[in-house]
Amino acid sequence: MSKHADIAIIGGTGVYDPGLLSDKEEIKVYTPYGDPSDLITVGKYADRSVAFIPRHGKGHRIPPHRIPARANIWALKQLGVTRILAPAAVGSMKMEMKPGDIAIPDQFVDFTKSRQYSFYDGGEVCHVSVADPFCPELRELAIKTARGINLNTHDGATYVCIEGPRYSTRAESKFFKDYVKADIIGMTLVPECVLAREAEICYLSVASITDYDVWAEKPVSTKEVIETLSKNVQNTRKLLAELIPKLPLTRQKCDCGKALEGAKL
Repeated sequence: MSKHADIAIIGGTGVYDPGLLSDKEEIKVYTPYGDPSDLITVGKYADRSVAFIPRHGKGHRIPPHRIPARANIWALKQLGVTRILAPAAVGSMKMEMKPGDIAIPDQFVDFTKSRQYSFYDGGEVCHVSVADPFCPELRELAIKTARGINLNTHDGATYVCIEGPRYSTRAESKFFKDYVKADIIGMTLVPECVLAREAEICYLSVASITDYDVWAEKPVSTKEVIETLSKNVQNTRKLLAELIPKLPLTRQKCDCGKALEGAKL
């Protein structure tokens, strides 16, 4: 493939165009898993080659449980991507993690039900480790960068991923808060981050907190989420703009690029 990118941004709710890239070109990448969420935009930012794909497609037409994660990650791998920056909207399960804040998760708990979780569905078996599912080098840089530009940032969070597209019942929300001990809740992290690990791509989740989940005795409304998110989008873009130039040209402080060593049977 003639087009190449080192870094990818998978844009979440509200981030349909990062507004950063110059010399942009939209390309279609064909995959064994069907079409990605949309055309992939490849361009330049801070002398780095960057690819961008909107997770839900332009116009937010793909619900979370139907996102073609395998096609998205495969396509980015074909472009040569080694690092993925993945903004996403989440709800908060803790009063101190406020709407408008950013969390940089370090763990997840998976409560999804019907997704395509692996590239290895037969013929070759792979048990990839996701004990620490996010790239430590990207996390360290992102936290330092976010705090350097005075964003209210939480270092570490357990993200509980639910199937969606519905929001949780009160009972479910209290279960995730009190028994799962989750910090934030969303619908899109899994299997995206797992597939990135299988593809040996570094992955960073940038979780933009839009609301308190229904445990707080206030039903979540999409209108509320969008209003808060529109304010958060500028912070997310600012963080990406500051972070990308700081990414080292080579990966030296993580083992993401060797994730398959010893994983295949």
